[in-house]
Amino acid sequence: GTVKESGEKHKGSVEIPNLSEENEVDDTEINISKKKGEGDVLKDLMRTEGTTKVREALRDYLKALKTEFTLGMILPTKAAAGQELAAERKLSGNTVQDSVLPQPLDIVGVKIPTVKILMREIFNSPADKLYSIFTTKELVQKFSRCPAVIEAEKGGKLQMFDGCVSGEYTELVPSQRIVLKWRCRNWPDEHYATVALNFKDLAAQTELQLECKGVPVSSEDSTRQCWKKQYFEEIRILLQQSRDNME
Repeated sequence: GTVKESGEKHKGSVEIPNLSEENEVDDTEINISKKKGEGDVLKDLMRTEGTTKVREALRDYLKALKTEFTLGMILPTKAAAGQELAAERKLSGNTVQDSVLPQPLDIVGVKIPTVKILMREIFNSPADKLYSIFTTKELVQKFSRCPAVIEAEKGGKLQMFDGCVSGEYTELVPSQRIVLKWRCRNWPDEHYATVALNFKDLAAQTELQLECKGVPVSSEDSTRQCWKKQYFEEIRILLQQSRDNME
């Protein structure tokens, strides 16, 4: 920026270290810094009126992300991403405009808002048997009631519910832990959540702890219901049928 009285140009930066859709914009930290020298009046201006302009741009940006995803946003091409981001941030002064861009424009698409889901369930089954239900094709097909692709090894593929769910096994510790790259078909292309299933053996029972990170905000409820109804409730039915057959 230029100080009007002297005509001298000064360089500085705007840093936003904790931008998140989970935080209120008014609580977002905005740090203003300037290279050594005169021009403190410009720095003071940026800390007052400049910071207000930055918060307005951040508020519009986060609102646009949530609105676009709710409407079934398709990730834009490189050119479209650049045009949209530039259009949303028409601020006076190149320094402020450049500083609020969330990422370089040569990255395709935009970051979508996500949430983490935590669930805890108790099953009347030893841990090794419950683990096998998630890793054995025949058992997966029984509780899901659909053909499935189950390659229970690191890097192995997973596909269930007529292709509505797909992913990849990234970690397997028998009877203890399964980690997956996991997605629903209606999510943005190539977007995966990370699902961790931890099995805690309680003798005749098993506590299953689920952590699902990276779920699109608009899909939180449907993802939670998918795990509760299509996985856990159906697995309980399968376990009950197995006990009845044994009796």
